Amino acid sequence: MRLILTLLTALSLTSCTMIDTKVDVIENFTVNNYLGTWYEIARLDHSFERDMDKVTATYQLDADKVLVTNRGYNVEKQAWKEANGKAYFIEGSDKGLLKVSFFGPFYGAYQIHDAIQEVNGRYSDALVIGPDNSYAWILSRNKQITPETRQRFVMKMERLGIRNSDIIWVNQQE
Repeated sequence: MRLILTLLTALSLTSCTMIDTKVDVIENFTVNNYLGTWYEIARLDHSFERDMDKVTATYQLDADKVLVTNRGYNVEKQAWKEANGKAYFIEGSDKGLLKVSFFGPFYGAYQIHDAIQEVNGRYSDALVIGPDNSYAWILSRNKQITPETRQRFVMKMERLGIRNSDIIWVNQQE
């Protein structure tokens, strides 16, 4: 009996995705326009990215999942750090709502709250919220964003209760 309960608990945890604060996500999402390398322009503070500069995220499609490679330079340790994960769509591939895992069976929400789409359809800038609004990232295909894009995303973050003073602007310079 104990073995059955343990197995059921483990199974329920593997399929569980943490979303404490659901936000609006982009509709009519096209994953192929999101794939490739992104520069992390801004983030909120968390231990797994503390002291990191030159942070990038690369997304690759592999059958039904998106492979994620996050890479950054730890200024304190003077060393590169890399983390590999996988993401799956939660409510269909046409919605910017995924679950992502870097640590085994535990998944957190990856909510693409806003994205700027170029004329060719490719996404150029994005605002991503995690499982709650203590996790947020501004991503871009370029190492810098325009002042208009910065203002757009900061205003959206403020509407979600994220204070401007909590935003860390990532150094992408050599």
